[in-house]
Amino acid sequence: MRIRYSQWTPQSMTDEQRLQSLTSLFSYLLVKTSGDVNEALEWLREVAKQYGLFDENMTLDDLIEKLKEMGIIEEAKDMFVLTTKGVQRIRQDALREIFTSLKKAPSGSHETPYTGKGVDRLSETKKWSFGDQPTDLDLTSTLTNSFKRDGIDDFSLKEEDLEVYETEHMTTCATVLMVDISHSMILYGEDRITPAKQVALALSELISTKFPKDYLSLVVFGDDAKVVSMSELPFLNVGPYHTNTRAGLQLARSLLRRRGNVNKQIFMVTDGKPSAIFDDAGRLYKNSFGLDPRIVNKTLDEAVQCRREKIVVSTFMVAQDPYLINYVEDFTKANQGRAYYSSLNNLGKFIFVDYLRNRRKRMNSRQ
Repeated sequence: MRIRYSQWTPQSMTDEQRLQSLTSLFSYLLVKTSGDVNEALEWLREVAKQYGLFDENMTLDDLIEKLKEMGIIEEAKDMFVLTTKGVQRIRQDALREIFTSLKKAPSGSHETPYTGKGVDRLSETKKWSFGDQPTDLDLTSTLTNSFKRDGIDDFSLKEEDLEVYETEHMTTCATVLMVDISHSMILYGEDRITPAKQVALALSELISTKFPKDYLSLVVFGDDAKVVSMSELPFLNVGPYHTNTRAGLQLARSLLRRRGNVNKQIFMVTDGKPSAIFDDAGRLYKNSFGLDPRIVNKTLDEAVQCRREKIVVSTFMVAQDPYLINYVEDFTKANQGRAYYSSLNNLGKFIFVDYLRNRRKRMNSRQ
């Protein structure tokens, strides 16, 4: 057997790094093909031909075997399908990709400027009170208080001697992520749904790993709105729908109303104006031309209702038409929320920076 060696360069990857890179690319293609493993592999084959991703040391067949060994895909009825572990891997890869631009973002649980019953121990201490955890007892300060009172030779311990460490108060948040699945998300050949799905996948992985006590629900909206589980997200498709933003907000409010969390928020990812609502008789009224005052006013009413229920809406617009920006500004003012106008590449960054900072900002300012 002949072994061929190439010159080492600082950009050279180890076999493990190369496998990681190819697996991440495969994960992205799975999101783009709505979870179709066989189509994703065909796309990977074409990309590999163009960019020379494979060689005799790593072929596409070798990668497929590795993906099977890792439990990401499996064979069923002469075709490959995605496993539960594969869905989790997609979420992890999406999180890793988006967070490459967030090295300076806050990490850990959601801190507030208040002390209280929490997890992280602070350097400050306070007098013990009923309900404080024995594990938070500051032994040095407690003994010092006792010695100051009676001296070392006549040691006794009283309740007023006890001091405990302050702990940083941790807060939880209930979040609904709204994703626009109207036809405009793939209109004119521009793929806007793939990065939107990547954001949703990454956000779900973030919450499940770093904020396990937080609540997250995913709502998709087109002509109507519905709840979608995170396991279905990679398989999500855009449909021939209009944009019923009002229905999405109504469903999101209903979900958040059931939660006991103090902090409630909606992240809405959309690229277009509201173009549909249900009338009082339950019929779908739609208008794709311009901003229909009837549709806009009902949608703005929902923004106000969210504000009254102390739900902050963060709108992430991937379109930057002037008349759409004016509408979003009106919506944001009505809700007293936030609005971001970004390219598709920056969509994930804005969402995660806002999510990680949200509790601290909210606790420091009245909204």
